[in-house]
Amino acid sequence: MTVSNWTETDSDRAHKIWADYLHQHDLSDKNGMTAGIDPASRRVWLGDSIQDVVEQRDAEGIDAPLYFMRVGSSTYYRKGGRR
Repeated sequence: MTVSNWTETDSDRAHKIWADYLHQHDLSDKNGMTAGIDPASRRVWLGDSIQDVVEQRDAEGIDAPLYFMRVGSSTYYRKGGRR
């Protein structure tokens, strides 16, 4: 899978994987960390930033696109409103 053929189904699958992961792991001490989710392999990497997660994935020789979540938040990044 490449970024160009990422689908809404991939995003939905990543959300499901993340929900399952949260039920199986206590991440209360990891609030604010970045989670990278590979919907094809169901792997989850945790790190301090997107770059940290990608470096971990790359070190394992994997190049699959990832879906990113922030531990303890429903969104990874939200742009501020208009003032």
